[in-house]
Amino acid sequence: MDIKTVDPSIVVEARYFTDHNFLGRPVAGYKAGKCLLTKPAALALKKVQAAVKLEGYSLKAYDCYRPQRGVDDFIAWAKDPADQKTKGEFYPRVDKKDVFKLGFVAAKSGHSRGSTIDLTLVKLPIRPSAPFKLGDPLVDCAASDEQRFNDNTIDMGTGYDCFDKTAATLDPTISSVARRNRVFLKKEMEKAGFENYPKEWWHYTLKQEPFPNTFFDVEIE
Repeated sequence: MDIKTVDPSIVVEARYFTDHNFLGRPVAGYKAGKCLLTKPAALALKKVQAAVKLEGYSLKAYDCYRPQRGVDDFIAWAKDPADQKTKGEFYPRVDKKDVFKLGFVAAKSGHSRGSTIDLTLVKLPIRPSAPFKLGDPLVDCAASDEQRFNDNTIDMGTGYDCFDKTAATLDPTISSVARRNRVFLKKEMEKAGFENYPKEWWHYTLKQEPFPNTFFDVEIE
């Protein structure tokens, strides 16, 4: 299901349909900037949106269903040591050859089962996100909230898809503000039946997902 048909108030910024991601280009299988989820995951996310709205926030989805060919594209990127064009923003302290063993890239992803989502929170009323332009100077995704790319979200301690130890949900070195924001998102997602991937504060999977052993490869159109 397209999340916009379930709750049009949820913000969608499909990063893998754009150039602003760790590949530095649109990812294979992303032909539209949509957030697609299984029906149970979409309905659970609608509950989360209702809860966070009461606190003055909206959910913002970065990635939802991911075709297996998109995962394969990630793998090919990770195996190409010559391609380092996004290092300055997404993995400034990580050797690219280590992204597998560190758990940032995997051969199979829960996203391809349709019940996993990468997301964050934005403050209401929603202000515009800064435009991303290829060729702009890259800023470390773990820099301070004032310095890193301004995508209109609240401070979560790092940017999205930050291959860094500080992206771990309960990393003890982040600021108290970022920790409070991460814990708030985690609490609301867990109440709706989602489970967090501890190495990535933005990554959640519906615990009772309907297709736990199926990895789909239908393109997003």
